[in-house]
Amino acid sequence: MDIALPVEGGRSTRYRLVGQPAQPVVGTRFSRIAYAAAHVVADPLAMTDPWSHPAVDWERTMAFRHHLWRLGFRIAEAMDTAQRGMGFDWTNARELIRRSIAEARTVEGADLASGAGTDHLTPGAARSLDDVIAAYEEQFGFIEGLGGKAIMMASRALAAVAKSPDDYVSVYDRVLSQASGKVILHWLGDMFDPALKDYWGSHDFDSALDTVVAIIERHAGKVEGIKISLLDAGKEVALRNRLPEGVVMFTGDDFNYPELIAGDGERHSHALLGIFDAIAPVANAALARLTDGDRAGYDALMAPTVPLSRKIFEAPTEYYKAGIVLLAWLNGHQDHFSMVGGMQSARGICHYADVFRLADQAGLLADPELANARMKNLCAMAGV
Repeated sequence: MDIALPVEGGRSTRYRLVGQPAQPVVGTRFSRIAYAAAHVVADPLAMTDPWSHPAVDWERTMAFRHHLWRLGFRIAEAMDTAQRGMGFDWTNARELIRRSIAEARTVEGADLASGAGTDHLTPGAARSLDDVIAAYEEQFGFIEGLGGKAIMMASRALAAVAKSPDDYVSVYDRVLSQASGKVILHWLGDMFDPALKDYWGSHDFDSALDTVVAIIERHAGKVEGIKISLLDAGKEVALRNRLPEGVVMFTGDDFNYPELIAGDGERHSHALLGIFDAIAPVANAALARLTDGDRAGYDALMAPTVPLSRKIFEAPTEYYKAGIVLLAWLNGHQDHFSMVGGMQSARGICHYADVFRLADQAGLLADPELANARMKNLCAMAGV
């Protein structure tokens, strides 16, 4: 089975599929906490104005969450993988969180945490730290009012109004002190969202690290862990080594996750990853091997997913969601390659061709014939 795929320079080349679909281990328990940040499925037939009024296919969106739960993953709901702040607004996020929490209660062992941010504020609406605090309080109140766990997302509004590290401390102290349950913190680098540049009040990593560690130490009883997404394994390890006992590291490093999850023999990271949405079957099988003490088997399964993840998350990194949804379509989890906000247009056909090749080589095309047919249609639309 082969396909003509485009390459740079306006040419195309024949590619023969070589991958063997992954065989996940359903019902296994992992030795690591593994959150998959899940995407949303758009409803292209209901979207008359995709940029301004996204429409969601709730049935397929919930079905994808069942797919992840079946494979043993927890779900990080309404995060940046769900296009928060990039076409998916708080009104839709509220409904997504409400549905997902209700759905989780129908599945034995299902677990999730939901993103609480400040994104319902219009640009420029936050003029003070009190505005930011009130926005966080509204979203925390909604999630915890449903019995859910909150992930305190990095805030564009806070980054815009904060003048110093002390301003971050003030906001986080206030919000965490009021949280009714354990909270996961979220450190998202500016490669994912340029509006978050110099988060924690400093351009210098060591200074930012001191600020966030001080916040966590003061609220260790309220913080379950922190997700860090800086695409730099050394920076993650530096934070991991300074966390107080009982607070865990959740890797958000979509470039270096296998080694960070496996650990260095003394410490390891748990996971809260967008790439798990796309590589769930292989990640499931690999984590099962790691749980059994088979590090070599874990490495062998994870290694081919890294080139795929690095391609999906290549710069401009914030458009990684398009590659995630492409694979959901190729693997039959949805009937179309449309995204809220029309974000499927954020990447070019050569990028998608590379994602297709690398997914095949990683064993991530569940039905190669279906994936091949759909990729041919996508290439045809691009004139290949």
